[in-house]
Amino acid sequence: MRQQQTEQKNIKPLSKVRSGQKVRLAGIEAGRGLNSRLAAMGLVPNAEITVVSNGHPGPFVISVKRSKVMLGRGMAHKIMVSTCDYEENHRRLGGQS
Repeated sequence: MRQQQTEQKNIKPLSKVRSGQKVRLAGIEAGRGLNSRLAAMGLVPNAEITVVSNGHPGPFVISVKRSKVMLGRGMAHKIMVSTCDYEENHRRLGGQS
């Protein structure tokens, strides 16, 4: 139960993730149309996503399943992600990300 609460606290919109950070897709807060479109691009539950570019202003670029995808900021804000477990463990052990 406690682990579930911790995981929920780590969930945030993809638009808030910094460039270079790796995250996992937790869910998409959108309608069926956008869900289907994103699934076709490889954005499915638990997919690992690397944020390639999150510059303001500028494109929001991610890497998912060895493909780069450019998203609008509104779309990125509807995609909920959580920090990858191995990255969190690496930070706790004093490694660099």
